[in-house]
Amino acid sequence: MDYSETNRLSRLTAILIQFQTKHILTAFELSKKFQVSKRTIYRDIKSLEQAGVPIITEEGKGYTLMDGYKVPPVMFTESQANALVLAEQLVLKNKDSSFIKDYSEAIEKIKAVLRQSEKDKANLLTDRTRYNQNINLERNSNNLSQLQFALTNYVLVNIEYTNESYKTTRRIIEPFALLSTENWLMVAWCRLRDEFRYFRLDRINKMEILSENFKPHKMTLQDFFDRYH
Repeated sequence: MDYSETNRLSRLTAILIQFQTKHILTAFELSKKFQVSKRTIYRDIKSLEQAGVPIITEEGKGYTLMDGYKVPPVMFTESQANALVLAEQLVLKNKDSSFIKDYSEAIEKIKAVLRQSEKDKANLLTDRTRYNQNINLERNSNNLSQLQFALTNYVLVNIEYTNESYKTTRRIIEPFALLSTENWLMVAWCRLRDEFRYFRLDRINKMEILSENFKPHKMTLQDFFDRYH
């Protein structure tokens, strides 16, 4: 999922929450709030309508939800919940404080409907993810979702990895955290080197999620930075 996709997911969720708290919304105020064009808002409204949200257009006024409609509780899969957690990290980089507040509140409502086990995993992933603007806009990884799963379920991963010297090795790793700088990085305990290592996701050639669990590392991401930097 790239920045534009997750940013759009964030905005759609925030718009839906806005409909729950305000009777009439206009394309102008929404475009101003989320710093996008009115044409983008029109597309967002259409997307929500296609998803089954009963939005009514009141000529000369704006948009409103059908009277009595409430957003029903939603059951998310684990990977969908993880995607929303990642989207939250992107939203926190937005410069509009009201947008951040709205989306953060939306995420809290979403987490409230998760099963306790999924809620714990979502909170763990939030604590173990750091996002800075990824300047590499190409889709250079297709294993982020699987690694999120391995991280939150404490599952070993077998990877074929090529390092910066173009040497390829097989390694079994214990995923610990995900970082985004100019590329996505996985912080993991490497059983081959017997220490924590950084792995660029675009250098993972092959990957297999194993059935074996590992013992969780009892420290926060900040503890890791303090200890190893």
